Amino acid sequence: MGGNAGPEFEVARYMAHSTEQQMSSRAAVGLRSERGPILLSVMLSVGLIAIDATILATAVPSIVNDLGGFAHFPWLFSIYLLAQAVSVPIFAKFTDLIGRKPIMLIGIGLFVLGSILCGIAWSMPALIAFRALQGLGAGAVQPTAMTIIGDIYSVAERARVQGYIASVWAMSSVVGPTLGGLFVDYLNWRWIFFVNVPLGALAAWWLFRRFTEQVVRRQHRIDVGGAVLLAVGASLIILGLLEGGILWPWASVPSITILTIGAALLIGFSFVERRAAEPILPGWVFRSRLLNSTNLAALGVGVMLIGLTSFVPLYVQGVLGTSALVAGFALAALTLGWPLAASLAGRIFLRIGFRNTALIGAIVIVIGSGLLALLSSSSSVWQVAATCFVIGFGMGLVASPTLIAAQSSVEWERRGVVTGTNMFARSMGSALGIAVFGAIANSSLSQRAGGISATASEIPALVLDPALHRVFLAAGVVAILLAAAVLIMPSRLPISRGTQPS
Repeated sequence: MGGNAGPEFEVARYMAHSTEQQMSSRAAVGLRSERGPILLSVMLSVGLIAIDATILATAVPSIVNDLGGFAHFPWLFSIYLLAQAVSVPIFAKFTDLIGRKPIMLIGIGLFVLGSILCGIAWSMPALIAFRALQGLGAGAVQPTAMTIIGDIYSVAERARVQGYIASVWAMSSVVGPTLGGLFVDYLNWRWIFFVNVPLGALAAWWLFRRFTEQVVRRQHRIDVGGAVLLAVGASLIILGLLEGGILWPWASVPSITILTIGAALLIGFSFVERRAAEPILPGWVFRSRLLNSTNLAALGVGVMLIGLTSFVPLYVQGVLGTSALVAGFALAALTLGWPLAASLAGRIFLRIGFRNTALIGAIVIVIGSGLLALLSSSSSVWQVAATCFVIGFGMGLVASPTLIAAQSSVEWERRGVVTGTNMFARSMGSALGIAVFGAIANSSLSQRAGGISATASEIPALVLDPALHRVFLAAGVVAILLAAAVLIMPSRLPISRGTQPS
Protein backbone atom coordinates (compact mmCIF):
# COMPACT_ATOMS: atom_id res chain seq x y z
CA MET A 1 0.00 0.00 0.00
CA GLY A 2 2.89 2.36 0.74
CA GLY A 3 4.04 2.32 -2.88
CA ASN A 4 0.63 3.37 -4.22
CA ALA A 5 -0.21 6.00 -1.63
CA GLY A 6 -0.37 8.96 -4.00
CA PRO A 7 -2.57 12.07 -3.69
CA GLU A 8 -5.59 10.31 -5.19
CA PHE A 9 -5.26 7.47 -2.69
CA GLU A 10 -5.00 9.89 0.22
CA VAL A 11 -8.16 11.76 -0.83
CA ALA A 12 -9.96 8.46 -1.36
CA ARG A 13 -9.16 7.49 2.23
CA TYR A 14 -10.49 10.87 3.38
CA MET A 15 -13.70 10.35 1.38
CA ALA A 16 -14.29 6.92 2.89
CA HIS A 17 -13.64 8.15 6.41
CA SER A 18 -15.74 11.28 5.82
CA THR A 19 -18.73 9.14 4.87
CA GLU A 20 -18.60 7.52 8.31
CA GLN A 21 -18.27 10.94 9.95
CA GLN A 22 -21.16 12.34 7.94
CA MET A 23 -23.51 9.56 9.10
CA SER A 24 -22.82 10.42 12.75
CA SER A 25 -23.02 14.13 11.97
CA ARG A 26 -26.49 13.76 10.48
CA ALA A 27 -27.61 12.05 13.66
CA ALA A 28 -26.11 14.89 15.71
CA VAL A 29 -27.85 17.52 13.60
CA GLY A 30 -31.23 15.88 14.00
CA LEU A 31 -33.83 14.14 11.87
CA ARG A 32 -36.00 17.26 11.45
CA SER A 33 -33.19 19.17 9.75
CA GLU A 34 -32.69 19.14 6.00
CA ARG A 35 -29.34 20.00 4.52
CA GLY A 36 -30.70 22.28 1.79
CA PRO A 37 -32.31 24.82 4.12
CA ILE A 38 -29.33 24.61 6.48
CA LEU A 39 -26.97 25.38 3.62
CA LEU A 40 -29.09 28.37 2.64
CA SER A 41 -28.95 29.66 6.21
CA VAL A 42 -25.19 29.27 6.25
CA MET A 43 -24.87 31.07 2.93
CA LEU A 44 -26.94 33.99 4.24
CA SER A 45 -24.82 34.17 7.38
CA VAL A 46 -21.58 34.02 5.42
CA GLY A 47 -22.97 36.73 3.15
CA LEU A 48 -23.36 38.92 6.22
CA ILE A 49 -19.61 38.71 6.82
CA ALA A 50 -18.58 38.65 3.16
CA ILE A 51 -20.22 41.93 2.25
CA ASP A 52 -18.68 43.66 5.25
CA ALA A 53 -15.25 42.43 4.18
CA THR A 54 -15.34 44.61 1.05
CA ILE A 55 -17.88 47.35 1.59
CA LEU A 56 -15.91 49.31 4.21
CA ALA A 57 -12.62 49.53 2.33
CA THR A 58 -14.02 51.80 -0.39
CA ALA A 59 -15.42 54.21 2.19
CA VAL A 60 -12.25 54.79 4.25
CA PRO A 61 -11.33 58.14 2.64
CA SER A 62 -14.86 59.48 3.19
CA ILE A 63 -14.95 58.25 6.79
CA VAL A 64 -11.58 59.87 7.51
CA ASN A 65 -12.65 63.13 5.88
CA ASP A 66 -15.83 63.14 7.97
CA LEU A 67 -14.54 61.94 11.35
CA GLY A 68 -10.82 62.71 11.00
CA GLY A 69 -7.96 60.59 12.34
CA PHE A 70 -6.17 59.26 9.26
CA ALA A 71 -3.36 57.90 11.46
CA HIS A 72 -5.89 55.68 13.23
CA PHE A 73 -7.93 54.46 10.27
CA PRO A 74 -6.13 51.06 10.25
CA TRP A 75 -7.81 50.45 13.61
CA LEU A 76 -11.16 50.27 11.79
CA PHE A 77 -9.85 47.00 10.38
CA SER A 78 -7.47 45.86 13.10
CA ILE A 79 -9.91 46.20 16.03
CA TYR A 80 -12.53 44.28 14.04
CA LEU A 81 -10.05 41.58 13.13
CA LEU A 82 -8.54 41.48 16.61
CA ALA A 83 -11.96 41.00 18.23
CA GLN A 84 -12.72 38.35 15.64
CA ALA A 85 -9.38 36.61 16.13
CA VAL A 86 -9.52 36.35 19.92
CA SER A 87 -13.18 35.31 19.94
CA VAL A 88 -13.03 32.69 17.17
CA PRO A 89 -11.42 29.91 19.28
CA ILE A 90 -13.72 30.71 22.20
CA PHE A 91 -16.89 30.53 20.12
CA ALA A 92 -15.55 27.51 18.23
CA LYS A 93 -15.04 25.68 21.52
CA PHE A 94 -18.61 26.48 22.55
CA THR A 95 -19.93 25.02 19.28
CA ASP A 96 -18.47 21.68 20.36
CA LEU A 97 -19.92 22.07 23.87
CA ILE A 98 -23.44 23.46 23.37
CA GLY A 99 -24.02 23.13 19.63
CA ARG A 100 -23.69 25.17 16.45
CA LYS A 101 -27.10 26.86 16.33
CA PRO A 102 -27.03 29.00 19.51
CA ILE A 103 -23.52 30.27 18.75
CA MET A 104 -24.56 31.18 15.21
CA LEU A 105 -27.57 33.15 16.44
CA ILE A 106 -25.48 34.94 19.07
CA GLY A 107 -22.93 35.88 16.43
CA ILE A 108 -25.51 37.28 14.04
CA GLY A 109 -27.08 39.29 16.87
CA LEU A 110 -23.76 40.81 17.92
CA PHE A 111 -22.86 41.66 14.34
CA VAL A 112 -26.17 43.39 13.62
CA LEU A 113 -26.03 45.35 16.88
CA GLY A 114 -22.50 46.47 16.10
CA SER A 115 -23.56 47.51 12.60
CA ILE A 116 -26.36 49.72 13.95
CA LEU A 117 -23.99 51.40 16.41
CA CYS A 118 -21.36 51.91 13.69
CA GLY A 119 -23.97 53.59 11.55
CA ILE A 120 -24.65 56.20 14.24
CA ALA A 121 -21.01 56.64 15.34
CA TRP A 122 -20.14 60.28 16.12
CA SER A 123 -16.33 60.02 16.20
CA MET A 124 -13.48 57.82 15.06
CA PRO A 125 -12.95 56.35 18.59
CA ALA A 126 -16.66 55.49 18.81
CA LEU A 127 -16.62 53.90 15.36
CA ILE A 128 -13.55 51.86 16.29
CA ALA A 129 -15.22 50.64 19.50
CA PHE A 130 -18.38 49.58 17.65
CA ARG A 131 -16.30 47.82 15.01
CA ALA A 132 -14.97 45.67 17.86
CA LEU A 133 -18.53 44.54 18.58
CA GLN A 134 -18.96 43.65 14.92
CA GLY A 135 -15.75 41.65 15.15
CA LEU A 136 -17.10 39.60 18.04
CA GLY A 137 -20.13 38.71 15.95
CA ALA A 138 -17.97 37.73 13.00
CA GLY A 139 -15.85 35.65 15.38
CA ALA A 140 -18.90 33.51 16.08
CA VAL A 141 -20.41 33.36 12.59
CA GLN A 142 -17.42 32.50 10.42
CA PRO A 143 -16.06 29.37 12.14
CA THR A 144 -19.51 28.08 13.07
CA ALA A 145 -20.70 28.32 9.48
CA MET A 146 -17.72 26.37 8.18
CA THR A 147 -18.07 23.82 10.98
CA ILE A 148 -21.70 23.17 10.03
CA ILE A 149 -20.62 22.53 6.43
CA GLY A 150 -17.98 20.10 7.69
CA ASP A 151 -20.63 18.35 9.81
CA ILE A 152 -23.28 17.61 7.25
CA TYR A 153 -21.30 17.14 4.02
CA SER A 154 -18.69 14.54 3.14
CA VAL A 155 -15.37 15.45 1.52
CA ALA A 156 -16.69 14.64 -1.95
CA GLU A 157 -19.86 16.67 -1.32
CA ARG A 158 -17.90 19.57 0.11
CA ALA A 159 -16.14 19.87 -3.23
CA ARG A 160 -19.54 20.84 -4.66
CA VAL A 161 -20.75 22.83 -1.65
CA GLN A 162 -17.59 24.94 -1.78
CA GLY A 163 -18.91 26.25 -5.08
CA TYR A 164 -22.12 27.38 -3.38
CA ILE A 165 -20.24 29.09 -0.58
CA ALA A 166 -17.88 30.60 -3.14
CA SER A 167 -20.86 32.06 -4.99
CA VAL A 168 -21.71 34.05 -1.87
CA TRP A 169 -18.26 35.61 -1.88
CA ALA A 170 -18.51 36.17 -5.64
CA MET A 171 -21.79 38.06 -5.31
CA SER A 172 -20.50 39.93 -2.27
CA SER A 173 -17.34 40.89 -4.15
CA VAL A 174 -19.53 42.80 -6.58
CA VAL A 175 -22.37 43.89 -4.30
CA GLY A 176 -20.12 45.03 -1.44
CA PRO A 177 -17.78 47.42 -3.27
CA THR A 178 -20.61 48.60 -5.52
CA LEU A 179 -22.86 49.44 -2.59
CA GLY A 180 -19.95 51.00 -0.75
CA GLY A 181 -19.08 53.19 -3.70
CA LEU A 182 -22.70 54.16 -4.34
CA PHE A 183 -23.34 55.01 -0.70
CA VAL A 184 -20.18 57.14 -0.53
CA ASP A 185 -20.73 58.91 -3.85
CA TYR A 186 -24.50 59.45 -3.66
CA LEU A 187 -25.71 58.95 -0.08
CA ASN A 188 -23.57 58.62 3.05
CA TRP A 189 -20.92 56.19 4.26
CA ARG A 190 -23.11 55.29 7.26
CA TRP A 191 -25.36 53.22 5.01
CA ILE A 192 -22.57 50.68 4.54
CA PHE A 193 -23.36 49.54 8.09
CA PHE A 194 -27.14 49.85 8.03
CA VAL A 195 -27.31 47.50 5.03
CA ASN A 196 -26.24 44.66 7.35
CA VAL A 197 -29.44 44.88 9.40
CA PRO A 198 -31.98 43.31 6.98
CA LEU A 199 -29.50 40.68 5.83
CA GLY A 200 -28.72 39.72 9.42
CA ALA A 201 -32.38 39.55 10.39
CA LEU A 202 -33.15 37.26 7.46
CA ALA A 203 -30.20 34.98 8.21
CA ALA A 204 -31.18 34.65 11.89
CA TRP A 205 -34.85 33.98 11.12
CA TRP A 206 -34.08 31.29 8.54
CA LEU A 207 -31.56 29.57 10.80
CA PHE A 208 -33.92 29.64 13.77
CA ARG A 209 -36.74 28.11 11.74
CA ARG A 210 -34.83 25.49 9.77
CA PHE A 211 -31.85 24.28 11.79
CA THR A 212 -32.50 21.68 14.49
CA GLU A 213 -29.66 19.84 16.20
CA GLN A 214 -29.42 17.35 19.02
CA VAL A 215 -26.53 17.92 21.41
CA VAL A 216 -25.81 15.83 24.47
CA ARG A 217 -25.91 18.19 27.44
CA ARG A 218 -23.35 17.80 30.20
CA GLN A 219 -21.48 20.05 32.57
CA HIS A 220 -18.34 21.73 31.27
CA ARG A 221 -15.47 23.61 32.84
CA ILE A 222 -15.01 26.83 30.88
CA ASP A 223 -11.42 27.95 30.37
CA VAL A 224 -11.98 31.54 31.54
CA GLY A 225 -8.34 32.11 32.45
CA GLY A 226 -7.13 31.03 29.05
CA ALA A 227 -9.68 33.22 27.29
CA VAL A 228 -8.63 36.32 29.25
CA LEU A 229 -4.91 35.72 28.71
CA LEU A 230 -5.43 35.14 24.99
CA ALA A 231 -7.58 38.25 24.52
CA VAL A 232 -5.39 40.63 26.51
CA GLY A 233 -2.08 39.24 25.27
CA ALA A 234 -3.06 39.34 21.60
CA SER A 235 -4.53 42.83 22.02
CA LEU A 236 -1.28 44.19 23.48
CA ILE A 237 0.79 42.64 20.70
CA ILE A 238 -1.39 44.24 18.02
CA LEU A 239 -1.39 47.58 19.85
CA GLY A 240 2.39 47.56 20.01
CA LEU A 241 2.73 46.70 16.33
CA LEU A 242 0.19 49.24 15.12
CA GLU A 243 1.31 52.25 17.15
CA GLY A 244 5.04 51.47 17.17
CA GLY A 245 6.88 54.16 15.24
CA ILE A 246 3.79 56.41 15.31
CA LEU A 247 2.72 57.25 18.87
CA TRP A 248 6.09 56.17 20.24
CA PRO A 249 9.46 55.05 18.78
CA TRP A 250 9.99 51.33 18.29
CA ALA A 251 12.85 51.23 20.80
CA SER A 252 11.02 53.36 23.41
CA VAL A 253 9.92 52.20 26.87
CA PRO A 254 6.17 52.12 25.98
CA SER A 255 6.77 50.03 22.86
CA ILE A 256 9.05 47.51 24.54
CA THR A 257 6.82 47.28 27.63
CA ILE A 258 3.61 46.66 25.70
CA LEU A 259 5.15 44.03 23.40
CA THR A 260 6.91 42.30 26.30
CA ILE A 261 3.78 42.12 28.46
CA GLY A 262 1.75 40.86 25.48
CA ALA A 263 4.27 38.14 24.74
CA ALA A 264 4.44 37.16 28.41
CA LEU A 265 0.66 36.83 28.60
CA LEU A 266 0.60 34.62 25.51
CA ILE A 267 3.32 32.43 27.02
CA GLY A 268 1.25 32.26 30.19
CA PHE A 269 -1.73 31.30 28.04
CA SER A 270 0.19 28.32 26.68
CA PHE A 271 0.93 27.09 30.21
CA VAL A 272 -2.68 27.56 31.32
CA GLU A 273 -3.92 25.57 28.33
CA ARG A 274 -1.76 22.61 29.32
CA ARG A 275 -3.55 22.32 32.68
CA ALA A 276 -7.07 23.35 31.66
CA ALA A 277 -9.69 20.60 31.78
CA GLU A 278 -11.26 21.83 28.52
CA PRO A 279 -8.73 24.20 26.92
CA ILE A 280 -9.73 26.69 24.26
CA LEU A 281 -6.75 25.66 22.13
CA PRO A 282 -5.87 22.06 23.07
CA GLY A 283 -2.26 20.98 22.88
CA TRP A 284 -2.93 18.23 20.34
CA VAL A 285 -3.76 20.91 17.75
CA PHE A 286 -0.16 22.08 17.81
CA ARG A 287 1.33 18.57 17.74
CA SER A 288 -0.09 17.80 14.31
CA ARG A 289 2.07 18.60 11.30
CA LEU A 290 -1.03 18.82 9.13
CA LEU A 291 -2.81 21.27 11.42
CA ASN A 292 0.32 23.36 11.97
CA SER A 293 0.94 23.71 8.24
CA THR A 294 -2.68 24.49 7.37
CA ASN A 295 -2.87 27.03 10.19
CA LEU A 296 0.32 28.72 8.97
CA ALA A 297 -1.18 28.84 5.49
CA ALA A 298 -4.33 30.41 6.92
CA LEU A 299 -2.17 32.97 8.75
CA GLY A 300 -0.50 33.95 5.47
CA VAL A 301 -3.83 34.16 3.65
CA GLY A 302 -5.13 36.48 6.36
CA VAL A 303 -2.14 38.80 6.03
CA MET A 304 -2.42 38.95 2.25
CA LEU A 305 -6.17 39.47 2.29
CA ILE A 306 -6.16 42.42 4.68
CA GLY A 307 -3.18 44.00 2.97
CA LEU A 308 -5.04 44.15 -0.32
CA THR A 309 -8.53 44.99 0.93
CA SER A 310 -7.19 47.81 3.12
CA PHE A 311 -4.67 49.47 0.83
CA VAL A 312 -5.68 48.71 -2.78
CA PRO A 313 -8.75 51.01 -2.65
CA LEU A 314 -6.60 53.72 -1.07
CA TYR A 315 -4.04 53.24 -3.86
CA VAL A 316 -6.64 53.40 -6.63
CA GLN A 317 -8.27 56.51 -5.18
CA GLY A 318 -5.28 58.36 -3.75
CA VAL A 319 -2.61 57.53 -6.35
CA LEU A 320 -4.54 56.81 -9.54
CA GLY A 321 -7.14 59.49 -8.74
CA THR A 322 -10.36 57.53 -9.27
CA SER A 323 -13.66 57.55 -7.39
CA ALA A 324 -14.68 55.25 -4.56
CA LEU A 325 -16.95 53.33 -6.93
CA VAL A 326 -14.11 52.57 -9.36
CA ALA A 327 -11.87 51.56 -6.46
CA GLY A 328 -14.59 49.19 -5.34
CA PHE A 329 -14.67 47.45 -8.71
CA ALA A 330 -10.87 47.07 -8.68
CA LEU A 331 -11.04 45.41 -5.29
CA ALA A 332 -13.95 43.23 -6.42
CA ALA A 333 -11.55 41.42 -8.74
CA LEU A 334 -9.78 40.02 -5.67
CA THR A 335 -12.89 38.56 -4.10
CA LEU A 336 -14.12 37.38 -7.48
CA GLY A 337 -10.99 35.37 -8.18
CA TRP A 338 -11.09 33.73 -4.75
CA PRO A 339 -14.52 32.02 -5.00
CA LEU A 340 -13.93 31.06 -8.61
CA ALA A 341 -10.77 29.23 -7.60
CA ALA A 342 -12.45 27.75 -4.52
CA SER A 343 -15.16 26.17 -6.65
CA LEU A 344 -12.51 24.69 -8.95
CA ALA A 345 -10.33 23.58 -6.05
CA GLY A 346 -12.97 21.07 -4.99
CA ARG A 347 -12.54 19.23 -8.27
CA ILE A 348 -8.78 19.60 -8.38
CA PHE A 349 -7.92 18.24 -4.93
CA LEU A 350 -10.03 15.14 -5.60
CA ARG A 351 -7.64 14.44 -8.49
CA ILE A 352 -4.20 15.57 -7.33
CA GLY A 353 -4.55 15.89 -3.56
CA PHE A 354 -4.88 18.69 -1.02
CA ARG A 355 -1.20 19.61 -0.78
CA ASN A 356 -0.57 19.79 -4.54
CA THR A 357 -3.67 21.93 -5.06
CA ALA A 358 -2.63 24.35 -2.33
CA LEU A 359 0.91 24.48 -3.72
CA ILE A 360 -0.38 25.54 -7.13
CA GLY A 361 -2.36 28.29 -5.41
CA ALA A 362 0.68 29.47 -3.45
CA ILE A 363 2.72 29.77 -6.66
CA VAL A 364 -0.07 31.83 -8.24
CA ILE A 365 -0.08 34.14 -5.19
CA VAL A 366 3.68 34.69 -5.51
CA ILE A 367 3.27 35.56 -9.19
CA GLY A 368 0.42 37.96 -8.41
CA SER A 369 2.47 39.62 -5.67
CA GLY A 370 5.24 40.23 -8.16
CA LEU A 371 2.76 41.96 -10.44
CA LEU A 372 1.52 44.00 -7.48
CA ALA A 373 5.05 45.27 -6.76
CA LEU A 374 5.35 46.45 -10.38
CA LEU A 375 2.36 48.82 -10.16
CA SER A 376 3.13 52.52 -10.48
CA SER A 377 1.31 55.84 -10.66
CA SER A 378 1.02 55.34 -14.43
CA SER A 379 -0.72 51.97 -14.06
CA SER A 380 -4.35 51.64 -15.10
CA VAL A 381 -7.22 50.52 -12.91
CA TRP A 382 -7.52 47.45 -15.11
CA GLN A 383 -3.94 46.47 -14.24
CA VAL A 384 -4.73 46.76 -10.55
CA ALA A 385 -7.90 44.71 -10.98
CA ALA A 386 -6.10 42.00 -12.97
CA THR A 387 -3.38 41.78 -10.31
CA CYS A 388 -5.97 41.46 -7.55
CA PHE A 389 -7.77 38.75 -9.51
CA VAL A 390 -4.59 36.68 -9.85
CA ILE A 391 -3.81 36.92 -6.13
CA GLY A 392 -7.41 36.16 -5.20
CA PHE A 393 -7.44 33.14 -7.49
CA GLY A 394 -4.33 31.80 -5.81
CA MET A 395 -5.77 32.31 -2.32
CA GLY A 396 -8.88 30.40 -3.31
CA LEU A 397 -6.71 27.43 -4.29
CA VAL A 398 -4.95 27.58 -0.92
CA ALA A 399 -7.70 28.35 1.59
CA SER A 400 -10.28 25.77 0.52
CA PRO A 401 -8.22 22.53 0.35
CA THR A 402 -6.19 23.33 3.48
CA LEU A 403 -9.32 23.90 5.58
CA ILE A 404 -11.10 20.80 4.28
CA ALA A 405 -8.01 18.67 4.90
CA ALA A 406 -7.83 19.91 8.49
CA GLN A 407 -11.54 19.32 9.14
CA SER A 408 -11.46 15.83 7.71
CA SER A 409 -8.64 14.73 10.02
CA VAL A 410 -10.78 14.87 13.20
CA GLU A 411 -14.15 13.63 14.46
CA TRP A 412 -17.30 15.71 15.12
CA GLU A 413 -16.55 16.67 18.71
CA ARG A 414 -13.21 18.18 17.67
CA ARG A 415 -14.17 19.71 14.34
CA GLY A 416 -15.27 22.97 15.91
CA VAL A 417 -11.89 23.45 17.60
CA VAL A 418 -9.97 22.58 14.42
CA THR A 419 -12.09 24.90 12.29
CA GLY A 420 -11.89 27.62 14.91
CA THR A 421 -8.11 27.32 15.14
CA ASN A 422 -7.83 27.69 11.37
CA MET A 423 -10.12 30.72 11.38
CA PHE A 424 -8.22 32.10 14.38
CA ALA A 425 -4.96 31.84 12.45
CA ARG A 426 -6.48 33.64 9.46
CA SER A 427 -8.01 36.35 11.64
CA MET A 428 -4.81 36.83 13.60
CA GLY A 429 -2.94 37.03 10.33
CA SER A 430 -5.28 39.78 9.19
CA ALA A 431 -4.91 41.63 12.50
CA LEU A 432 -1.12 41.36 12.36
CA GLY A 433 -1.14 42.25 8.68
CA ILE A 434 -3.06 45.49 9.08
CA ALA A 435 -0.84 46.40 12.02
CA VAL A 436 2.42 45.77 10.17
CA PHE A 437 1.26 47.18 6.83
CA GLY A 438 -0.25 50.19 8.58
CA ALA A 439 3.01 50.79 10.44
CA ILE A 440 4.96 50.58 7.18
CA ALA A 441 2.65 53.05 5.42
CA ASN A 442 2.44 55.48 8.33
CA SER A 443 6.20 55.42 8.84
CA SER A 444 6.80 56.30 5.21
CA LEU A 445 4.17 59.04 5.26
CA SER A 446 5.66 60.52 8.41
CA GLN A 447 9.08 60.69 6.81
CA ARG A 448 7.90 62.16 3.52
CA ALA A 449 5.00 64.39 4.56
CA GLY A 450 6.29 65.57 7.93
CA GLY A 451 3.42 63.88 9.77
CA ILE A 452 0.09 62.27 8.88
CA SER A 453 -2.42 64.56 10.46
CA ALA A 454 -3.83 65.42 7.05
CA THR A 455 -6.86 63.66 5.65
CA ALA A 456 -6.53 61.05 2.92
CA SER A 457 -7.58 63.51 0.21
CA GLU A 458 -4.95 66.05 1.30
CA ILE A 459 -1.96 63.69 1.02
CA PRO A 460 -0.24 64.16 -2.35
CA ALA A 461 -0.12 61.16 -4.65
CA LEU A 462 3.66 61.55 -4.93
CA VAL A 463 3.86 60.96 -1.16
CA LEU A 464 1.20 58.25 -0.95
CA ASP A 465 2.56 56.20 -3.88
CA PRO A 466 5.94 55.19 -2.36
CA ALA A 467 4.31 54.51 1.02
CA LEU A 468 1.84 52.06 -0.49
CA HIS A 469 4.55 50.59 -2.72
CA ARG A 470 6.41 49.57 0.45
CA VAL A 471 3.26 47.83 1.64
CA PHE A 472 3.01 45.90 -1.63
CA LEU A 473 6.65 44.83 -1.38
CA ALA A 474 5.99 43.55 2.14
CA ALA A 475 3.02 41.59 0.77
CA GLY A 476 5.40 39.89 -1.66
CA VAL A 477 7.53 38.67 1.23
CA VAL A 478 4.43 37.29 2.92
CA ALA A 479 3.49 35.45 -0.29
CA ILE A 480 6.83 33.64 -0.30
CA LEU A 481 6.41 32.65 3.34
CA LEU A 482 2.90 31.40 2.54
CA ALA A 483 4.31 29.12 -0.15
CA ALA A 484 6.83 27.78 2.36
CA ALA A 485 4.00 26.97 4.80
CA VAL A 486 2.18 24.94 2.13
CA LEU A 487 5.37 22.98 1.43
CA ILE A 488 5.35 21.84 5.07
CA MET A 489 2.03 20.01 4.59
CA PRO A 490 2.54 16.23 4.74
CA SER A 491 2.03 14.29 1.53
CA ARG A 492 0.28 11.55 3.53
CA LEU A 493 -2.50 13.13 5.55
CA PRO A 494 -3.44 11.68 8.97
CA ILE A 495 -7.01 10.56 9.62
CA SER A 496 -8.26 10.50 13.20
CA ARG A 497 -10.61 7.75 14.34
CA GLY A 498 -11.28 8.92 17.82
CA THR A 499 -7.64 9.48 18.73
CA GLN A 500 -5.52 12.57 18.74
CA PRO A 501 -4.07 13.56 15.38
CA SER A 502 -0.51 12.41 14.98
